[in-house]
Amino acid sequence: MSVDQPLYRLEDRPGPLASLLAAVQHVLASFVGIIAPSLIVGSALGLDQYMSYLISMALFVSGVATWVQSQRLGPLGSGLLSVQGTSFSFVAALIAAGETARAGGASDEAVIATLLGVCAVGSFIEIALGGMLHRLKRIVTPTVTGVVVTLIGLSLVKVGVTDMAGGVGAEDFGSLANLGLAALVIVVVLACQMSRHTWLRIGSVFFGLVTGCLVAALTGQFEGRPEALEWFALPQPLRFGIGFDWTAFVPVAFIFLVTAIETVGDLTGTSRASGEPVSGPVYQRRIRGGVLADGVNSLLAALFNTFPNTTFSQNTGVVQLTGVASRHVGRYVAVILLLLGLIPALGTLLQFIPRPVLGAATTLMFGLIAVSGIRILSDQAMTRKTIMTIAVSVGMGLGVQLVPEALAGLPETAARIFSSPITTGGLTAILCTLLLPSSTGDAKEPADTTENATTPHQSS
Repeated sequence: MSVDQPLYRLEDRPGPLASLLAAVQHVLASFVGIIAPSLIVGSALGLDQYMSYLISMALFVSGVATWVQSQRLGPLGSGLLSVQGTSFSFVAALIAAGETARAGGASDEAVIATLLGVCAVGSFIEIALGGMLHRLKRIVTPTVTGVVVTLIGLSLVKVGVTDMAGGVGAEDFGSLANLGLAALVIVVVLACQMSRHTWLRIGSVFFGLVTGCLVAALTGQFEGRPEALEWFALPQPLRFGIGFDWTAFVPVAFIFLVTAIETVGDLTGTSRASGEPVSGPVYQRRIRGGVLADGVNSLLAALFNTFPNTTFSQNTGVVQLTGVASRHVGRYVAVILLLLGLIPALGTLLQFIPRPVLGAATTLMFGLIAVSGIRILSDQAMTRKTIMTIAVSVGMGLGVQLVPEALAGLPETAARIFSSPITTGGLTAILCTLLLPSSTGDAKEPADTTENATTPHQSS
């Protein structure tokens, strides 16, 4: 078997134990990302009394959305093993919208209603994009998606390394104990990956996390204990009602445009990691269905009292690490997330995994995402236009992350939008693709990669 080929392809059906083991790793990789936006937005806006419910609904909707995305319902979904969760991209815009509503005297319930309302209306932008994505081939080229995938991975590495050191605000940040614990997890994952035993490779992240947690328990590195556990949360559609504000809607609407590009990048990376084509009609159908599902799932999220959903890039890293690309594993992931949403106590306990342990695993995954993007770019004909597009867009994307104060002269809303390396880098790549001429003597760069970029595995 080729190193690049997964152990289980898209339509393979691993046994229940293998499927459950792979699914647990997907949940562990995405759990913090799913609940973090609700925690951040809720804390910033003083919504403490509803925090537990918002987190539960984020997990519940992620379960439903993952089922739709991975199993493909009619035109909805990519049919890839792609996990959906609450999008980080909207956090700054939602906090700003909530602060505006709060300044106008809105209650907690009215603030949440406004946030959900603008998200519900904005979701129709991504739904529309999903229906017309095939007409945007000249804009969303493989070079653009490769740049976006690369920036997704590179921009997230900081999050993983911060957790490896102990997490933001940790008193022992950067201590040898934290770094040693993170290094142990990485060594275990790498050892499992290099093993010839299939089960060790499939469970590499899980075994790394378990080893890290056991060592943390023995050395006293677990922090905090849950004071009270809530055992059941019933989903209540439109519990807070629906509000709307045009000032809040404009930045949210723009981010829906950007997140559609991110989704194309995520799904392209997952398709490649799964041994599936990244060009041609099968690929295009999956991308359209994936973006459409992103929009519909974000609308569903607003109706069920949580924030917009999107495909999660870290799960591409899990597919690469475990070698399990079977979309049937998505059912297990969906059910686990649904249960976590209905039983908040389970999710609360998972929050106590030590940050260095989780950070070590996610850093590996984020690095693999960047590698996936680089591989997409390496498949392109390296014309001068392509080289300059990659150079400018990656430079601009990483630049705003490394030197955020460079945007200090922009209006506050614009600075918040363009502070995202994915937003700045992705939009720069699109502009270069549209505006830069093809130099004389350069081979004409197609809107799609060639059909032999990967070996197609024809399945929907």
